Amino acid sequence: MDQSVAIQETLEEEENCSIAVQCDIIHENSTESRLLGLVESANENALFIYTHRRMAITADDVSLEDVLPISLDFSVVEVSSPEQLYVVGTDTRVRITYKHKEMELKLPFGSHSRLFLSEVNKAWSDVCRSPMQELKFDWISKYQKAPKGVKGAPTPLGTNLTKYSLHQEGEKPSDKKGTLEKDKTNNSDSDNSIRTSIQESQSFSSREDRNDLVRSSSHTAENKAQILAMPQFGLRDNLIKCELLKNEDVYTFLENFSFFLGTYNVNGQTPKESLRPWLSCTLHPPDIYCVGFQELDLSKEAFFFTDTPKEPEWTRAVSEGLHPDAKYALVKLVRLVGIMLIFYVKTEHAEFISDLEAETVGTGIMGRMGNKGAVAIRFRFHNSDICVVNSHLAAHVEEYERRNQDFKDICSRLQFRQLDLAQPPLTIMKHDVVLWIGDLNYRISDLDVDGVKELISKKDFETLHSYDQLKKQIDEEAVFVGFEEGDIHFQPTYKYDTGSDNWDSSEKCRVPAWCDRVLWKGKSIKQQHYQSHMALKTSDHKPVSSLFIIGIKRINEEAYKKTFEDIVRNIDKMENECIPSVTLSKREFDFKDIKFMEHQAQTLRLFNDGQVPCQFEFIQKPNELTYCKPWLTANPPKGFIAKGGSADIELEVFVNRGTAPDLNCGREQIEDILVLHLERGKDYFISVTGNYLQSCYGTSIYALCHLREPIRDMPQDALRELAAMSGTENTATTEKPLDIPKELWMMVDHLFRNAVKQEDIFQQPGLRSEFAEIRDCLDTGIPDSLPGSNHSVAEALLLFLDALPEPVVPFSVYQQCLECSSNESQCMRVISTLLPQCHRNVFNYLAAFLRELLKSSESNRLDVSILVTIFASLLLKSETKQDLVEKRKTQEFFRHFLT
Repeated sequence: MDQSVAIQETLEEEENCSIAVQCDIIHENSTESRLLGLVESANENALFIYTHRRMAITADDVSLEDVLPISLDFSVVEVSSPEQLYVVGTDTRVRITYKHKEMELKLPFGSHSRLFLSEVNKAWSDVCRSPMQELKFDWISKYQKAPKGVKGAPTPLGTNLTKYSLHQEGEKPSDKKGTLEKDKTNNSDSDNSIRTSIQESQSFSSREDRNDLVRSSSHTAENKAQILAMPQFGLRDNLIKCELLKNEDVYTFLENFSFFLGTYNVNGQTPKESLRPWLSCTLHPPDIYCVGFQELDLSKEAFFFTDTPKEPEWTRAVSEGLHPDAKYALVKLVRLVGIMLIFYVKTEHAEFISDLEAETVGTGIMGRMGNKGAVAIRFRFHNSDICVVNSHLAAHVEEYERRNQDFKDICSRLQFRQLDLAQPPLTIMKHDVVLWIGDLNYRISDLDVDGVKELISKKDFETLHSYDQLKKQIDEEAVFVGFEEGDIHFQPTYKYDTGSDNWDSSEKCRVPAWCDRVLWKGKSIKQQHYQSHMALKTSDHKPVSSLFIIGIKRINEEAYKKTFEDIVRNIDKMENECIPSVTLSKREFDFKDIKFMEHQAQTLRLFNDGQVPCQFEFIQKPNELTYCKPWLTANPPKGFIAKGGSADIELEVFVNRGTAPDLNCGREQIEDILVLHLERGKDYFISVTGNYLQSCYGTSIYALCHLREPIRDMPQDALRELAAMSGTENTATTEKPLDIPKELWMMVDHLFRNAVKQEDIFQQPGLRSEFAEIRDCLDTGIPDSLPGSNHSVAEALLLFLDALPEPVVPFSVYQQCLECSSNESQCMRVISTLLPQCHRNVFNYLAAFLRELLKSSESNRLDVSILVTIFASLLLKSETKQDLVEKRKTQEFFRHFLT
């Protein structure tokens, strides 16, 4: 929830709270919750500190406690406690200083905290860039309270900061528990030269040097890379960054570090044995551990909710299983349902970890559910960018194409936000080193179980590997292009009887397979071992480990200083010589036959034909909020081109549930003009046009019930007229409308006839290629029956419901549904009396179908909770974002119709 709204209600009209964050103020033995707001007025900024009694919704929930003007007397730096052996990336600790008084805060880890710190630092750096500007802060006085007994006299700014102060200037940090010692290393001359080049008159003496175990990726003035990334420093510093990157070999050298990678599918079990045989199998302690788990918790509670007791249990087991000959810091833990990745580093290396980010992506049903997918951590170690991915891909022998699709989805959708939030996010492949672990679920095919076991008994793993699906897909360059995997000299890691080394003796008698794998991509990487660990018997999988020696780029400070100074000198010479210019490969782009959820892309190439490097950016047109229409994206939207260089920009068109309704009925067309702006140069105009093939996806229930012909055959005028009358009981024609849309009937009828007993129906995703065929069949009426697997048809049904412009339960009825969710008879009455006829028919039809599915729950493994969770969010939607209470009420409402 945006708590800046509550702060805004406490302010005068001329003041604006741009962003707020909840945090904890750290005392010696306790913490207090506070709400911080960044408030701007008359080109001046201040930090407002509020007490609050609950989640701040209105002004009644907050009380102003103190105001800190963001001036040259103000600073904020990130810190970590010296006693903190284990550094968990979930929290960010910062120290705020104002006029020699300090307090420490703990902010929740995440993009919102990063954005808040970025905005505060931006406001502070604006002050530093204009140190001669007079800052009065007169507007703050009206918010100051009078101390008791002194009528009308305002409280001095920052007064309340004293009671939080860990120490004041003149005190030794060691005098107070929990404060930082001074950094024993001096700042390098290169740091000083960067500061001088940015603002010669600036002094950083008011800030303490940092001695972090792990540096966060939020902006602080102490970090030269972050200073250069700040957007307000513009073209000059982007030039410096680019030239430094080009000359990286001049001032860096490689040093080898050991990385231990481990993956273990624990099948929902709790730790029953020591993990030392797996995690401490190396002679010498590794420098870095990255340990991945899958199926951490198989309970429905873990799937529907975020918490699981298995997380701390397995984290503790890992901590106890690390190599005993070294001390390690826990840098980051990230989990998506049952997929978990834990990142440890030797404590002596922790200070060289920076730019830490963690992200997750689900690839389950509708591309959202987290039962399958990936978690990833990216970080900078010295001067090398590293990304570690832990994934759990689709199961079953025949689903290798689905696994391929999962891999591609993870690569395209898993993105990390950069320090400069205006820059495009980083993808997995944009790192020096990528390490990929997990239960990839590729199986051994074209060989029966007896043939597999015979080759295993002979230890003929080379022959057996030739039947491995992952090897075949890599050889065909279908997945993991550019990745490497070591030779496999261990027997398959799946599937065993739990608690033993015996192959699966169940009725299914699974064919043994190397499901659990470790792959890598990058330079200067040598694999020292790749093995399974048969001693662990907790799960039906065996854990796998790999040790890598990786050449990490380290900075030679003296060479860096000289390179930096040479670059600055050369830029000074050429800065005002010429106006930048580029040549465009073409200025008109036409996209043919665009379809719902089908990506199209064309490449715009920019060639820098000027005499100087240039910086480009797509900018907004007058009176528009974004640089392009929502169905269009330019990737990257901004960038830098060296003199004589070129840049490729992908113009991507993608129509989804948000843009399809207006395109279907012709209210919007595939037409846009992009404005490409050159810093210190001119603007270029690029035309984007195309034609969209209308679809039942994104068309209203009302309109579809009045269409007897395939939608692709209908004129747009007719669709526009039907769209205008959606939500009414008026009939557009004298012809009686269909009871339910024929497209919906085709999908449900197909599933009723073919998939009532289908295992994991509505839980396992389909193939995107098959969805495209199903969509085209529904839109054109060709062929007569639906193509694709049952799973693909089921997902197509869910996507159809998700794309409806007006949900099955109309927005106008949503609130009544919440209010009566606990009363079954009232729920029935709402559906029977308040829904338009066509919507009521669809609701009852779907509910009847789902009840039929539940009759075969032993075969399809469905229950009421699963179906309610999936369908309630599609049938009952809010026009605004649902909170957890609303979601549970919608599920309670829909449950009455399934039991």
